[in-house]
Amino acid sequence: MSYVRYIDRTSAYYRAEGYDKPYQWAEFDEVPFTPLKKPLAESRLALVSTSEIASRAWADQRLPLERGEVANVYPVATDTPVEELYSRTHSYDMNATTLDDVNSFFPVTRLAELAAAGRIGSLAPTAYGVYNAYSKNKTLGTDAPEVLRGCSEEGVDIALLVPV
Repeated sequence: MSYVRYIDRTSAYYRAEGYDKPYQWAEFDEVPFTPLKKPLAESRLALVSTSEIASRAWADQRLPLERGEVANVYPVATDTPVEELYSRTHSYDMNATTLDDVNSFFPVTRLAELAAAGRIGSLAPTAYGVYNAYSKNKTLGTDAPEVLRGCSEEGVDIALLVPV
């Protein structure tokens, strides 16, 4: 099995850059877990991705962070044709992988197939892009509540996080 050892590579990178202390990964003493309230086949699922997903239709537009907005979370319609989607991010190991397959980091096609097959109840009409802010406090205090608000408004039962 081949996989990218992100923690090891990131630690080595910061050491090589001469930082005095190693990169500090976020740790959580308590991880919230909520059992499903209904079967998966009856549940609405929302996709959440840190891939900086974008649509080619937005090519002449800048995402919120690029416009200098504080917002770290932005909506993406799940009915956007996958051919129009791509990632603008450069914050991944380009020597170990690519972002050529949109469904590898934004699996909207696979999720639609699961909904059509009755494995999940439905896919929420809105997915959420979340920028890699590298801040535990921002993630907990700002980004997560914003995603939760959107999910609550659309009757979402489950959120699937796909980090890049």
